[in-house]
Amino acid sequence: MHPAPYRDERLPRYTSYPTAPHFGASVGANDYAAWLGELPPDLDTSLYVHMPFCRSMCWYCGCHTTVALRDGPIEAYLKALHAEIDLVAANVPASLPVRHLHFGGGTPTIIEPADFAALMAHLRGRFAIARDAEIAVEIDPRRLATAMIAALAEGGVNRASLGVQSFDPAVQKAINRIQSLDQTGAVVEGLRSAGIASISFDLIYGLPLQTEASCIETVEQCLGLAPDRISVFGYAHVPAFKKHQRRIRDEELPGGAARQEQAEAIAERLVAAGYRRIGLDHFARPGDAMAQAQAENRLHRNFQGYTTDACQTLIGLGASAIGRLPQGYVQNDTVIGRYSEFLAAGALPTAKGYRLSAEDKLRAEVIERLMCDMEVDIDAICARHGVAAGTLSSAFGRLQPLAEEGLITLSGASVRMHDESRLMARKVASAFDAYLDQTARRFSPAV
Repeated sequence: MHPAPYRDERLPRYTSYPTAPHFGASVGANDYAAWLGELPPDLDTSLYVHMPFCRSMCWYCGCHTTVALRDGPIEAYLKALHAEIDLVAANVPASLPVRHLHFGGGTPTIIEPADFAALMAHLRGRFAIARDAEIAVEIDPRRLATAMIAALAEGGVNRASLGVQSFDPAVQKAINRIQSLDQTGAVVEGLRSAGIASISFDLIYGLPLQTEASCIETVEQCLGLAPDRISVFGYAHVPAFKKHQRRIRDEELPGGAARQEQAEAIAERLVAAGYRRIGLDHFARPGDAMAQAQAENRLHRNFQGYTTDACQTLIGLGASAIGRLPQGYVQNDTVIGRYSEFLAAGALPTAKGYRLSAEDKLRAEVIERLMCDMEVDIDAICARHGVAAGTLSSAFGRLQPLAEEGLITLSGASVRMHDESRLMARKVASAFDAYLDQTARRFSPAV
């Protein structure tokens, strides 16, 4: 059991560095347009498309989404999204080659099959999407019609990520997400029958009324559907920022020790079932591309979590979407109305961003390698960035207590996490975060 002061400390997930709370209005649409224009025309690129709508709100949700009971707002949003695609494409030097395309939300499959087909055609018309590109979509299994499965397959989708969270009926009621095993299994079967063979599941621990036993039961049910990957996230309870989370009763949430027991029990069962543990919270079958990437130290981390995507440029499309370019980060306006207004006026909807310094890029690589490999050679990374060895030596003072407690090993300029301390990866990475506000309430507990 990891010491409670570390386990309960609220820390970033480090899907970027610096993290999104440090983005500001000093970077705007003009900067983004200039950065797009400076991209090399042959630079491999990734696309992220955000669909900020759901038919109902899951009370645990931390995403930028809103409930749409009618299709009108969705259709208006799609019009703005098409306009953004055109505007971004007009600012880049050429039709950028795309290796990865990810649809997230919200619920991307909330749109009509014909609208998805039109969106894919538009993206292919503005970007050079590779024939073998990974095209992934996040799916709510409670609402996926057969016609939409066919549209996904026809559009080239080859990876589907299904939200499961928990199959425990008591937990489902407490989070306002009723989803049966049979319902989920039917979607898995439909996707595979349509040729979408790569299936991922998302699970959450630390939910209200959740127990270690119910977590394991959910895992057993998931194993019966044989997903290729499983992501296991800790619930981040931040009702000050996500008002719908106030419907979750604090007294029904597991404490820090119980959260850790749930996470470790899930990991132990998945490893026993033959899955490889990937980084902090992902699991994959040995033959999966993610497991192979980890074995070859080619694993990466972006806003979707762990990935095989090595592209240095990520273009975010849609309200709240974040992009990453060699120069820095940009984020679109999170308010759908304002996002649409910018585009109606022919302007990029960039609301804020961050211009990366040389030191930011150095620290970002150190943090990414720690989060992906569970170890890092600091001096080797310093050498790649052309800075003197020992540049980040101050971080070792913050890591010394962890080393003294046997959670990590420090050797020269190297840091290595022990396998049993893997859940402390965010704590170790935070030692290299020059901007971390230890009092930030918006982050989730380290475990």
